[in-house]
Amino acid sequence: MRKRIIEERAGGAMEITEININVRGEDKLKAFVNITFDDVFVVRGLKVIQGKSGLFVCMPSRKMVDGAYKDIAHPISNDFRQRMEKLILNEYQRCMEEEATA
Repeated sequence: MRKRIIEERAGGAMEITEININVRGEDKLKAFVNITFDDVFVVRGLKVIQGKSGLFVCMPSRKMVDGAYKDIAHPISNDFRQRMEKLILNEYQRCMEEEATA
């Protein structure tokens, strides 16, 4: 019974209700990001990174004993990951344009 209830709740789309960008002046690390879902759940510590082929978003992670990094929060579906990354990068670009005109 419990599994069925969890599946029904998971079927509803989560809305991204706030994206908070903290711009950094580093070569690769461009910003820290906090993102809020449905005005009730926040994930802190995402990063906007400058890679060889452009900007991308890294999920919050923890360094493991073996030196590898493991995400501690991340989207399950590729569709949601792409949607979230697009919104974050659009907000980052907006912040950069705002800084340039200030």
